[in-house]
Amino acid sequence: MKQIISFFLKNVPRKYLQLFSHVVLKIVSIFYVGNKVQCPVCESNFRKFLPYGREARENALCPNCLSLERHRLMWLFLKEKTDFFTSKKKVLHIAPEICFIELFENIHKENYITADLESPLAKVKMDIHEMPFEDNSFDVVFCNHVMEHVADDFKSMGEIFRVLKPGGFAIIQIPIFHPVPDITLEDSGITDPKDREKHYGQDDHVRLYGKDYPDRLRSVGFVVAEDNFVNQLSIEQQTKYALPKDEVIHFCEKAI
Repeated sequence: MKQIISFFLKNVPRKYLQLFSHVVLKIVSIFYVGNKVQCPVCESNFRKFLPYGREARENALCPNCLSLERHRLMWLFLKEKTDFFTSKKKVLHIAPEICFIELFENIHKENYITADLESPLAKVKMDIHEMPFEDNSFDVVFCNHVMEHVADDFKSMGEIFRVLKPGGFAIIQIPIFHPVPDITLEDSGITDPKDREKHYGQDDHVRLYGKDYPDRLRSVGFVVAEDNFVNQLSIEQQTKYALPKDEVIHFCEKAI
């Protein structure tokens, strides 16, 4: 299974995976019936989660809703540390993850806007460098595992800050590759996919983020909390939900 998933991730365009993979995996889920792990997003139970990744990680992907470790952590964070599920908000979800779309839309209705340049799952087609929204439009913005792909991450972060209302928050996550460099590595001259994979961890990444990532977010105006939420949960919860061990939530607020 690991080899099959790795093959599809490396060779099938992302937009086709987004459209069809959930149908296939719902069939596969029959073979993972059990009670050892639980997805907090869809509340399904399995004997284990599916492997996932170009270099496949064990126990990662929920075969029912397609949540990954980071999605399950974000869901628990929103539930425990914000009023996202109890208060109606205007939400912008950039590069929306399929595991969240229907659930978030059920809560926030027409005020939940999905947007992306290419994703077939998004309502609005847009370039994150120049978003078609007024200043101070949204209470919440989600933008996860996008900044490592964009040409100008400072401009993209600034756009998120611009459209966020004062008092609102954004969660802007990035992939972490160990050992984490002190300073973000990027070179516009590295364009070959093989070279990008070598230097940045994946062939469609244009930078490898370092320990300075929170300061890059702060530079556009955000007040950033680096919340080590996963370690506030018990070992039993971390195991039950198969959460990432070293994922810090970058909770970004726009001061009033």
